[in-house]
Amino acid sequence: MSELATLARPYAAAVFKRAKETGETVKWSKCLAFMASVIKNEDISVVVDNPKVNKQKLSALMLDICQGHVDIENENFLKLLVHNNRLDLLPTISKLFEAYKAEDEGYVEVDVYTAFAFSKEIKQDFTITLEKTLGKKIHMNVAVDKSLIGGILVRAGDRVIDGSIKGRLQHMQKALQ
Repeated sequence: MSELATLARPYAAAVFKRAKETGETVKWSKCLAFMASVIKNEDISVVVDNPKVNKQKLSALMLDICQGHVDIENENFLKLLVHNNRLDLLPTISKLFEAYKAEDEGYVEVDVYTAFAFSKEIKQDFTITLEKTLGKKIHMNVAVDKSLIGGILVRAGDRVIDGSIKGRLQHMQKALQ
């Protein structure tokens, strides 16, 4: 992932800069998310990864699929990625773009994994606690992960807070070795 992030970062930064200049961060966010979802499709990824498919045909295919979801600037960006053999970076570019957008708007995207579903009250209390801990407003995405056994795992950018039983057991196992 870190190699992909390193390759994707200049593209994401340039797109974010352009989106800020034109005041269209929301539009770019939606377009990048759509293009990333197209690339994640197994049938499309097979075509993208096939070295026998020439760039012009690949570009035409992608533009045809994205028609109605992208404007001329998005199309030019897509063509640039095809030309540079970087279509596979679209999901990472989209994720980095969202991180830049969140930072600019003063919030942070937080992924929370719990062993059991949150009630509304617990989610609200936990949101307040995380906002105090991180010093920013948060947008929290909660997912249930039974493998944690109990507790929670929080990922906010590069920061990870592991309060899960699974994490504690792994930590204890390392300490005992």
